[in-house]
Amino acid sequence: MSEAVTIRRRVLEHAPLPDLHPVVARVLAGRGVHDAAELDPSLANLAPPRLADIETAVRRLREALDRAERILVVGDFDADGATSVALAVRALRAFGYAHVDYLVPNRFEYGYGLTPELVTLALERQPQLILTVDNGIASHAGVAEARRHGIDTIVTDHHLPGPELPDACAVVNPNRDDCTFPSKHLAGVGVVFYLLIALRAALDSAGHFRSHPQGAPSLATFLDLVALGTVADVVTLDRNNRILVEQGLRRIRARQASAGVDALLTTARRDPARAVAGDLGYAAAPRLNAAGRLADMALGIETLLAEDAATAVARAQRLDALNRERRDIEADMRTQADAELDRLRATLASGHLPAGLTLYDERWHQGVIGILAGRVRESVHRPTAVFADAGDGCLKGSARSLPGLHVRDVLAGVDAQHPGLIERFGGHAMAAGLVLRAECLEEFRTAFDREVGRALGGTTPARELLTDGALEAAMLDLETAEALRAAGPWGAGFPEPTFDGEFEVQDFRTVGTGHLKLRVSPPDVDRPMDAIAFNAPEPLRRDPGRRVRLVYRLDVNEYRGRRSPQLVIEHCEPVES
Repeated sequence: MSEAVTIRRRVLEHAPLPDLHPVVARVLAGRGVHDAAELDPSLANLAPPRLADIETAVRRLREALDRAERILVVGDFDADGATSVALAVRALRAFGYAHVDYLVPNRFEYGYGLTPELVTLALERQPQLILTVDNGIASHAGVAEARRHGIDTIVTDHHLPGPELPDACAVVNPNRDDCTFPSKHLAGVGVVFYLLIALRAALDSAGHFRSHPQGAPSLATFLDLVALGTVADVVTLDRNNRILVEQGLRRIRARQASAGVDALLTTARRDPARAVAGDLGYAAAPRLNAAGRLADMALGIETLLAEDAATAVARAQRLDALNRERRDIEADMRTQADAELDRLRATLASGHLPAGLTLYDERWHQGVIGILAGRVRESVHRPTAVFADAGDGCLKGSARSLPGLHVRDVLAGVDAQHPGLIERFGGHAMAAGLVLRAECLEEFRTAFDREVGRALGGTTPARELLTDGALEAAMLDLETAEALRAAGPWGAGFPEPTFDGEFEVQDFRTVGTGHLKLRVSPPDVDRPMDAIAFNAPEPLRRDPGRRVRLVYRLDVNEYRGRRSPQLVIEHCEPVES
């Protein structure tokens, strides 16, 4: 059962751009694109690498090169973390660093980030410098433990800092209060990329690459990793991030990507030559993430580090098998969560759910709670925290939010009002992680609901679908679908175009596990076309109705070499006769 949905159309912020497909021009105008120059994806338009502490980090890395020090890259166990590790390792080795290794904590044993326990494990590698990627901004104790053993740490991260920074030799994070870097939405892999840009420039100026047969390595070689990590972490695609993603996609489409990224796409049955951002987010990233969710992210990183196609494909196939296992686990958890939501509704006089939801089941898998939180949030349009048993009397949680509600700030508010309730937490606007003692779950449930309600001003969050309006029947063609695909990359903060309108249902059938395949046509237009609703709700599968209002994306369907326009249905509701 889903909450009520309001469909609203975007208001154009200015006149559509000339010389573009009219639908594309209208869509871009709705996203505030003012002139064609904003669409230029040239790397020359990237913001320069002027981040706080970046020069200090470069100096320390140059010292490490001069001293032939052992560098240990410490990453996170998600796709952004994996691509960040692979980027740092591959680039530093290409720059001439002889001793570069990596370590990623197993989420079930060590938890997130550079903890003191992870430093103890790292000592076995005898590093002289630790470089954190996509983590470290909250690792005060871990950085201090490394320093106690005479190991310097460079932190690169994009998560929001706390009141104090860790005592590292450098902390590179665009979200530092004193950092004037204009793009605050870099993913972890983007922060690493900028550090490498500055390092390469410094080494080149010092003449380091004169002895290299190929000269200074091109960092553009690694943009496929930057694109994958940026899309996977669902950061806002501001202009800077769109350039990074588009340039990475161009390398992928030109078949110049790393063997690992190419293998992830082909294993997912996506054609790299036609890759778009959605292929990275919905095909490559889940397979990469499956390693960190169910096993060890080292398998994902080793896939990205593979030097040849055969090795990369073999590893990608193992990731694909893990992803299938993850989907099965998620399906069971979703069934249990739906039952809990129905029970919760039945206990409330109003029948409406709380402003902030907290769900827990002792059977749930730690590695999949983030996905479940996102699915529940999408279904009921409520900020949602989902917990699993972490052992030792603790629960591990993952929270997902709504646009306009900063979930890490909500957790900070809970922490301020109830000191000691949350053992630890971190994250950003739309997603956060936390740990509780098991006996504190009910107190957290009440506090989370209250703090979400306070942040929302006491209003009940309403689900709203923002569309780009209606499409004329003449525009429901392959040319328009191709133009929309080419106008990306689309993603968070620069959403893929959706449209709304009424359609007559000519035919429908269930395919796969709960998907609905339809033939529809605009009213009074005898030109049926294909449509598909993934994970269609039960009422829609039973009877989609003869006339429906759809919110949809116009996409390209490729089947046996034939390309045709297809509606991908995001929402469907009957039209009263």
